[in-house]
Amino acid sequence: MKDEDLPDRPGITEDRVQQWQDGDYMVRNVFGAAAVKIYRCPGCVQEIRPGVAHVVAWPVDDRGDLTDRRHWHSGCWRARDRRAPGVERSRNAPRHGR
Repeated sequence: MKDEDLPDRPGITEDRVQQWQDGDYMVRNVFGAAAVKIYRCPGCVQEIRPGVAHVVAWPVDDRGDLTDRRHWHSGCWRARDRRAPGVERSRNAPRHGR
């Protein structure tokens, strides 16, 4: 399936441009019924499970292409200007307070 066919799939909205502090992003909403894979949200570094509505975003300018798409929890995407990105740790990484 070609990427331009995705907006015709039920549960996926048409792409739109959103402006953020770090640039413009193409953004697509994916409704729960259309979410069939597990993704890792770059905002919180937690899984986005199948059936969970979320956002797919990628840079509009020459910084990237469709391979730079990232799947975000909707709330993490909306909060991205207010907090730093999540830190991914291995299972054996030291934790604060332990």
